[in-house]
Amino acid sequence: MNIAFFDFDGTITHEDAFTKFIFYATPQHRLIAGMVLLSPVILLHKLGLYPAAKIRPLLAKFAFCNRSEPQIFELGARFAADYLPSVLRPTAMEKISWHKARGDKVVVVSASLNPYLSYWCKTHDLDLICSELESKSSLLTGNYVQGDCGGDNKVRFINQRFDLTLFDIIFAYGDTAEDHPMLELAHTKYYQWREVA
Repeated sequence: MNIAFFDFDGTITHEDAFTKFIFYATPQHRLIAGMVLLSPVILLHKLGLYPAAKIRPLLAKFAFCNRSEPQIFELGARFAADYLPSVLRPTAMEKISWHKARGDKVVVVSASLNPYLSYWCKTHDLDLICSELESKSSLLTGNYVQGDCGGDNKVRFINQRFDLTLFDIIFAYGDTAEDHPMLELAHTKYYQWREVA
């Protein structure tokens, strides 16, 4: 049996779904407060001085702390149904279909969030490893369950879920430096949709 790991934002999509969902699911007063308080960090990120893996949890904390888990997941399902189809790469969806037709296990491995990715992956019958929002008593804490699913954490989360020695061929698809550790797991790897050695 073979397995294929796909990054989501920028690989399956041609836009950043994480940031879009933050704006989609966050009330305006929270957005304004967040922009003011986090503007120094956002500026450093835009200048390439503050990594995405550190800024994503800060944005999620601001957007989702003390909010209803059912409400955010309902918004996530709507976002997945209404918005995500408009940003999917046809090349990616064709490759996913190709893997499924061969009987390969297909897994989305993403730093994007589970409220929308869980719905999208269930709709497309795909496995999912991603950044998961923590909840207590049906309220989101704003924290992640295991941390941001980017960079080396992609490999850690993959190894927690799968024994890779059980698979004949490992495929991996990514588009940023954060995907390089995951690509190194693979026999056949694609970076920005070009096969690399």
